[in-house]
Amino acid sequence: MRRLRTAVRKAWYSAMSASPPPSPRQSSLPKLAMYDRRGRRLQILAQQLRHYRPSDPDEPVLDDREKVSSTTVLPDSSASDDIRRPTPASVRAAVLVCIFEGDCGELRVILTKRSSNLSTHSGEVSLPGGKAEEFDADDRETALREAKEEIGLDPSLVTVVTNLKPFLSKHLLRVAPIIGILPDKQSFVPLLNASEVDEMFDAPLEMFLKEENHRSEEWEWQGGKSLVHFFDYRTGKKTYLIWGMTAHILIRAASIVYKRPPAFSEYLPKL
Repeated sequence: MRRLRTAVRKAWYSAMSASPPPSPRQSSLPKLAMYDRRGRRLQILAQQLRHYRPSDPDEPVLDDREKVSSTTVLPDSSASDDIRRPTPASVRAAVLVCIFEGDCGELRVILTKRSSNLSTHSGEVSLPGGKAEEFDADDRETALREAKEEIGLDPSLVTVVTNLKPFLSKHLLRVAPIIGILPDKQSFVPLLNASEVDEMFDAPLEMFLKEENHRSEEWEWQGGKSLVHFFDYRTGKKTYLIWGMTAHILIRAASIVYKRPPAFSEYLPKL
């Protein structure tokens, strides 16, 4: 099964690489046209986020060509804000924080519920994404490829604008959050990969800054303590629990988008 999955990914990558990619100026033209049709707020947000850079100069950042610079150390932001661990280049993953405008003009983010048949994190809420493949050029490509595989999101519909500080999972996997804008939500027709995803839904991004439906717990991790966040999100007749690294990434993303800190403590106080 693993060989078949890798073969499919390589075939997809070959198809994507068959012709030279357009320049950033060329590739942005149709997306800018979508912004004009769908609303100026997303265009302003995209311009704002393109200027964002992680605060630490050692962190990987997207340059003007949307390529990711490599790094040899990783801030373990899921445990504490200042722990660094060497991370092999092969142990990488990326997730897509895909933002779009809801019917009432609010900013929303796409989430998935992982398949109950998966060996790890089965049934949990996550962002589209996964482990890097050897043929991925950078974190951006990993996030877009995985989103395509998991929920059928065409990369051409997404404008990648920046990345966040990488996180380190409990399995010592370096996870790079990539922020993308979906200007025309109506053009996205989800196609879920049943072997990886049970459900897809979306939630308001601003909720990850509010106390409402939020709680946190102190957990021990790698010999230290960390603050783990939980959000209960109800939509229709379903309630989803969004927690752990996914919640932490969304708190960080919402803080940057809305330019304000959450109404709760994001980390434990430093002693």
